Amino acid sequence: MAEVSGRIAIVLVGTALASCSGSGTDTQKAADPVALVKLAPVTNGAVSEQTAVYGAAEPGAGATATLVASEEARIVRIVAPVGTRVSGGQLVVQLAPGPTASLDLVKANSDARAAEAAYARAGRLRQDGLVGNAEVEQARAAAATAGATRSSLAQRTASLALTAPSAGIVQAVTGSPGDLVQPGASIATIVRDGDVRARFGIDPAIARSLRPGQPIRIEGNGTRGQLTVPIDAVDPAVDPQTRLAAVFARLPVGARIGTGEILTGAVTTSAGSGLPSIPYAALMDDGGQPYVFVVTNGTAHRRNVRTGASDRRTVAIVEGVKLGERVVVEGGTAIEDGMKVRTR
Repeated sequence: MAEVSGRIAIVLVGTALASCSGSGTDTQKAADPVALVKLAPVTNGAVSEQTAVYGAAEPGAGATATLVASEEARIVRIVAPVGTRVSGGQLVVQLAPGPTASLDLVKANSDARAAEAAYARAGRLRQDGLVGNAEVEQARAAAATAGATRSSLAQRTASLALTAPSAGIVQAVTGSPGDLVQPGASIATIVRDGDVRARFGIDPAIARSLRPGQPIRIEGNGTRGQLTVPIDAVDPAVDPQTRLAAVFARLPVGARIGTGEILTGAVTTSAGSGLPSIPYAALMDDGGQPYVFVVTNGTAHRRNVRTGASDRRTVAIVEGVKLGERVVVEGGTAIEDGMKVRTR
């Protein structure tokens, strides 16, 4: 009898242990994992974005001075070749009168001397009563005209010494010593100091959002760091070769940027207006596919998204989320699709 009672006790204990063990398993299954996260709402607003632009320095609108030959002339000497820095009044190219100009000057000298002699003779004849005042006045006018022609030719011949109108750099020289040039021909081009502008190519769609006065950050090979200047002008016309519009900015004298220097720049543009936007911290990546976790009724759901403009603080979402939804901005790396979450 004692032996039977012992067996019953063992069975009861085993049953109780089994019952306790089963209850623990059921409790573990009922306790789903819950992640602690921080949420942020999907909002609507423009996103500022830094857009990189590339270009070069070029002469400003009034920066270029062209030295021309006033008469037919021959190039004698190029005193300041291309790339030479010159000061105002410095000789750049020395010319000499050409064959035609030389003959014209010789003839003008001869005509002026003859007219002066005729005027003097008319004066003597008037004193002798052989001619009237009208004849003397006619001779005087002829002498004056001939003298003016001679002076004009002499002055134009003297101007064959081409000098820089102001300080700058010789950008181009046309011709070589010994070449004969015609009147009005361009001989040299000088870019004045302090009149250099930056020209950047930019996407036409972005160019339409820019306005004169808006700041642009510029960096060149010769600068020490960066400089920020206002946009001077925006040309929305598309270049047929580059398919880009153009943005211009005037460079200060102290920038030490020369014409032709390659430049990089950055402008701040507003994009994504009218699109949903989320904190950049909410954005996650899966093999190049951006996604976010949207929380509904305490459950996180993965949503693949297509992004737009971003300033590294906020990102516009072209597709994937709706206004008013809440996305995970902290704790997203510890959750999976369909996981329960609670907010911090």
